[in-house]
Amino acid sequence: MRYISEKYLSESRNFDGEVSHISLHYDEDFNWAYDIVDDIAEADPDRPAMKWCNPEGEEHVFSFGEMKLWSDKCANFLADQGVRKGDMVLVVLRRHYQFWFVGLALHKIGAVMVPATFMLREHDMLYRLQAASIKAVVCTSAGTIADVVDSVADQCPDLETKIIVNGGGAGLSEEVRVAGHPVDRDAHLSGPEHICELTCEREGWVDFNSGVRAAREFWMRVPTKVHEPMIMYFSSGTSGQPKMVLHNGTYALAHTATAKLWHNTTGDGGTHFTIADTGWGKAVWGKFYGQWTMETCVLTYDFDRFHADEILDLISRWNVTTLCCPPTMYRLMMQADVDAHDLTPLKYCTTAGEALNPDLYNFWKEHTGLTIFEGFGQTETPLTIANLNNSTPHPGSMGKIVPLYRMALLHKDGTECDYGETGEICIAYDEDNPPDGIMMGYFRDPEKTAEAIHDGWYHTGDTAWKDEDEYLHYVGRNDDVIKSSGYRIGPTEIESVLLEHPAVRECAVTGVPDPVRGKAVKATIVLHSAYTGSPELTKELQTYVKRETAPYKYPRIVDYVDELPKTVNGKIRRVAIRRADEEAAKQEATSSDKLDGLV
Repeated sequence: MRYISEKYLSESRNFDGEVSHISLHYDEDFNWAYDIVDDIAEADPDRPAMKWCNPEGEEHVFSFGEMKLWSDKCANFLADQGVRKGDMVLVVLRRHYQFWFVGLALHKIGAVMVPATFMLREHDMLYRLQAASIKAVVCTSAGTIADVVDSVADQCPDLETKIIVNGGGAGLSEEVRVAGHPVDRDAHLSGPEHICELTCEREGWVDFNSGVRAAREFWMRVPTKVHEPMIMYFSSGTSGQPKMVLHNGTYALAHTATAKLWHNTTGDGGTHFTIADTGWGKAVWGKFYGQWTMETCVLTYDFDRFHADEILDLISRWNVTTLCCPPTMYRLMMQADVDAHDLTPLKYCTTAGEALNPDLYNFWKEHTGLTIFEGFGQTETPLTIANLNNSTPHPGSMGKIVPLYRMALLHKDGTECDYGETGEICIAYDEDNPPDGIMMGYFRDPEKTAEAIHDGWYHTGDTAWKDEDEYLHYVGRNDDVIKSSGYRIGPTEIESVLLEHPAVRECAVTGVPDPVRGKAVKATIVLHSAYTGSPELTKELQTYVKRETAPYKYPRIVDYVDELPKTVNGKIRRVAIRRADEEAAKQEATSSDKLDGLV
């Protein structure tokens, strides 16, 4: 083992063993793909880098040596297609292993990787291709996303190259499960002769797999600088078009803290499993940068729909020792028979993406003996707040400030909050010497960048309060906080109370316009199968919330639904509920106006 992370990250701890200081060290020409992955590959080529499988039964185990080989071939292939340093390349590859070849190759070329989800529709795709001047698209053949690209490509003059990837089944094959077991359907099992073997012919597209297999193995290092653009994500807000979040090479290195001090990966033969689609930032948080800097093997399961029993079975099958997924996925596991699965390899669990409710924290501890260590970050940042290893989590808290950054909770007037006061989470930001890992800015949008980064701070738009033990408690996005009758109400605390009630399976709390209060608290609830929504149950839930927390926080409106809107990674989308309510209110107002005109 190289212990290469120690070259780039140093830490110190207090008398209780908690991390008290972190610093990163790198040269100006640092490039994560060359200086971490290729370095490990040359010194320890057989070290496992990724275990990959899909529901169809295909399996591969890639070493660091193989990752270097295939990424070098991929870099040659992409260069032959005209991809050059600084080019923007949209990458839509689900959980195919080709994503890792492409990501490394683009970093080696010095091009900017722009990951995206396969769930995009025509207007989403058109905006992304035009706004970022995308030069090339590397896209999966699974599903209909290639059709979406084709439908708008003629409106995108910067788009020169379309590259199609046959990723195999991707969990989409019909009748993929027979009596709960995977079946072999067009599957090519482990062995290097089968890597990138499946081809795809599509008019106007270049076939990735055949091109990469035929490409040259030798790749000459391209000079790059660590502060040059490396990766960009589109991040949707509550209004307007998605923002383009641009990161430089320090972003990859900053995730060493994510993997080492939060995920607790050690490179000692275990396997880390972060359940995330590659179209979202959480994938590079947990399946790429930090874990490989820690020389740790990652597990990737190329599935389409989440099945809790399937995921739980992977833990013993692939020796998963550290696990990270959003609370919603833990909750789905909780609703399965956790005790029926062999989870003995599992040693450490983490979560992020939404607040961890105390009932889930306690259930997991009771049934697995493991604590879930919560963390917080954004598309614009790596991990910034967390219950790091050797800490003692406080249920309901996302942890303490990661000491790689100087942070504060600020009032609107810029003054710092006292203990117990809710304020915006802000990160100290010197524009002449930006903090490692924090975004460079919003690409081509200086106004939004200036709104977020000013007066020496990056304003996250998220709010929290701090207790006297320095633990931060998440309240919500500035847009999520409900202002009702002069009170500021965080949705997370009400959701946590509701989830303690036996009738509630899932819930989301939002604010709806109210002529008297400004906003009224609304709870959108998915019930357990044994319960049915009724006025009586609504009254019971309202009384329950009044009894468990401050009475002014209780939901005046309760809506029962079959499912909540979520991202592909399982994060509940409160914004979708708010938008639906706003649209319903507009339609109601329009109908009222029409009736007034008839009277």
